[in-house]
Amino acid sequence: MKFELNAQARTLQGSGASRRLRRAGKVPGIIYGGEAAPQAIELDHKDLMINMQKEAFHASILNLAVGARKQQVLLRDAQFHPYKAQILHVDFQRVKATEELHISVPLHFINEDSAPGVKLSHGQVNHVMTELDIQCLPKDLPEFIEVDVGGLEVGQTIHVADLKLPKGVRAGQQYDEDAIVVGIVGRVAAAAEGEEGGGEAAAE
Repeated sequence: MKFELNAQARTLQGSGASRRLRRAGKVPGIIYGGEAAPQAIELDHKDLMINMQKEAFHASILNLAVGARKQQVLLRDAQFHPYKAQILHVDFQRVKATEELHISVPLHFINEDSAPGVKLSHGQVNHVMTELDIQCLPKDLPEFIEVDVGGLEVGQTIHVADLKLPKGVRAGQQYDEDAIVVGIVGRVAAAAEGEEGGGEAAAE
């Protein structure tokens, strides 16, 4: 999926200027990285919010036009109002074709209902991870990584080392190969985990 964003250079900075932008339906932001100097920008809040609600937007190379200049960037950070549906600030990082990216991408789990541990043994899928930190060149960046749990029995798990990563993609160096991504637990184990969580919450 390709994302096209339009922005304008932001000349006035500071908290007062940012508040005025937000009242005008704009979002202050910054582009940094690469050989160019950081650049303050402003974007349309409505358009940005629509894109922010799409999962792929957070793990895709974005085409960002600032005036007549187009550049490829990644969304690196976004600040939101504590209770309003409002984006307060966004950070974008420039992308260089020859430099590896370090980014988190979502995991999509498939065939959960048909897994023997669920269908036959009535177990419960336990998602230990919902995203994975990866390293790759920009051209190899996947929007998500698919994890097939269709062959799992109760008590079986899929580890980071078991994932079928796209060509050119590696799991982040922080992971142990035995790190668990997903597994299927029996009813008793699932109930016990729920009781432990409830007990801790009650104690707090």
